[in-house]
Amino acid sequence: MRRITKISALILTDVLCINLAYIIALLLRFEFNISSNQFNHYIGVYLDNFIVITAVKILIFGLFGLYNSLWRYAGIEEIAKVLFSAVVSFLIIFIYLRLTHQVIPRGVQGICLFLDIILIGGSRVSYRYIRSLNQPGNLLSKVMYRKALTKVLIVGAGDAGASMIREIRQNPDAGKQVVAVIDDDRNKIGRRIVGKKIVGDRKYITKAVNKYGVDEIIIAIPSASKRQIQGIVNECNKTDCKVKILPAYIDLIDGKVSINKLRDVEIEDLLGRDPVSVNLNEISGYLEGKNVLVTGGGGSIGSELCRQISNFKPRRLIILDIYENSVYILVNELKRKYPELSIEAVICSVRNKQRLEEVFNKFKPHIVFHAAAHKHVPLMETNPKEAVLNNILGTKNIIDLSHDYLVENFVLISTDKAVNPANVMGATKRVAEMLTQDKSYNSKTCFSAVRFGNVLGSNGSVLPLFRKQIEMGGPVTVTHEDVTRYFMTIPEAVQLVIQAGAMAKGGEIFVLDMGDAVKIIDLAENVIRMSGFVPYVDIDIEITGLRPGEKLYEELLLDEEGVENTSHGNIFVAQPVNPSPALMEILSKGDNHLGDAIDAICKKEDEDVKEWLHEVVPNYRNNNL
Repeated sequence: MRRITKISALILTDVLCINLAYIIALLLRFEFNISSNQFNHYIGVYLDNFIVITAVKILIFGLFGLYNSLWRYAGIEEIAKVLFSAVVSFLIIFIYLRLTHQVIPRGVQGICLFLDIILIGGSRVSYRYIRSLNQPGNLLSKVMYRKALTKVLIVGAGDAGASMIREIRQNPDAGKQVVAVIDDDRNKIGRRIVGKKIVGDRKYITKAVNKYGVDEIIIAIPSASKRQIQGIVNECNKTDCKVKILPAYIDLIDGKVSINKLRDVEIEDLLGRDPVSVNLNEISGYLEGKNVLVTGGGGSIGSELCRQISNFKPRRLIILDIYENSVYILVNELKRKYPELSIEAVICSVRNKQRLEEVFNKFKPHIVFHAAAHKHVPLMETNPKEAVLNNILGTKNIIDLSHDYLVENFVLISTDKAVNPANVMGATKRVAEMLTQDKSYNSKTCFSAVRFGNVLGSNGSVLPLFRKQIEMGGPVTVTHEDVTRYFMTIPEAVQLVIQAGAMAKGGEIFVLDMGDAVKIIDLAENVIRMSGFVPYVDIDIEITGLRPGEKLYEELLLDEEGVENTSHGNIFVAQPVNPSPALMEILSKGDNHLGDAIDAICKKEDEDVKEWLHEVVPNYRNNNL
């Protein structure tokens, strides 16, 4: 009913405009001399035909869609429709008068055509203008809704920025008003985009916020790299404004910019590098139709591995973990999403070789991703025996069984803490790397390892800790003002692991180009801001001192390893390094001797365990040794 009313109102308006145009055209042609015989004659001709003229023009306007457009959003296309429909109706009326031997001066008809375009088009534009009076950014709204408006600064004076300004204008319910625009292109500064002035580059953001009373900053540059976004967000974080961002073009499914596609800036946006991409053809080629075993499958990395592997149609996915709750939740999730996938849940410790052999014998995996490990640095410092048993003996068990059962690919999930380790966890993971490389020399199984830095959002990582501390009102704790870490997202870590399995020839340690190291104190400040608080004002940051086994700076490569490029631009491979003489001596005595050595050392004191680790990993530096 509302639509019919609107169309009726438009038709009535057009009827008035059509006839008003003829009367004004006759008055102009005869210089408003309404008493002249000529004026009276031609006005009579018009009155005899006004019903036909009006009906023809309304019909033509309808055929050109003038009553179907949303005139609230009228633009060039709608104005073009008015122009063409006016010209076509003019020609039809002109031919009609000729065929019926009636005369209205050509000058009158020409003026009438011009007036049709002005009046019909003007009525539409006026409708849009009147509707826009109540929208944010216009004079009436500024007076009536000044307190309710959120003042917005747009960063990016390109197509996306222009579209965002129009979107905000056309969506009064959003309660936003664009007050200025920022762009790094010096040639644009001082000019206007969709009526809004480009006031400066990113260095001007703080001044613009203060000058215009900005409440919210929208980064509208979908084509920007992660490094560019990082620089812009760093400038935005110097203010107290909320920061929103448009997703990258690849994430804008239909390519269209709209307010509801804005999202909060996330920590991933601040890593300063673009996400790692993978070669899906390579991956699907070695996973599809295979039995894939993931140890530690219920953990942060292991569970994401299972999710992504499920996309590549394995024959069977075997999820092995000692913690049944996480496995139970993951299996239910995967069964809902992949009802055709064969999933086996195995509750087992990697220390239990007899139970592991049952698993290998029953499911005969083609691919093994070994993610099971104790990874918490402070906990492993006070529980070194557990770290040795799980990270070394558990890895040796999986390596030996992968070799015995002719597994095609074995991928160890390692860590940057294995490089010049300063803690028990790192030292045990370095031993796991050496065991993996050593086995690769005399096995038909392709053994490789993947080494990466801290994983954002993984269980026990710094990000969930910060968020929990903020939730509790602070303070957020940082161990040292200068401590830095390399970071990657869980999906990136998993993609690298899967890609490594496809690229491996045997014996490699793959390393991700992780960009620049991130200062943890900067990360803490950003998390506080993204939670809606001001660092050191709403939430304090407390420096607690380095924990046992913690380094200021992490490394991704040993000095002697060097690095080689791979076919993947973001993935490198470390040169193989021979196991230490102490480990070589143990391994030379047979596969069971390492287990015997571990069993013997675990009967001694914790410091004896650390001394043994130092013998096996000479570059392990423990503060107490």
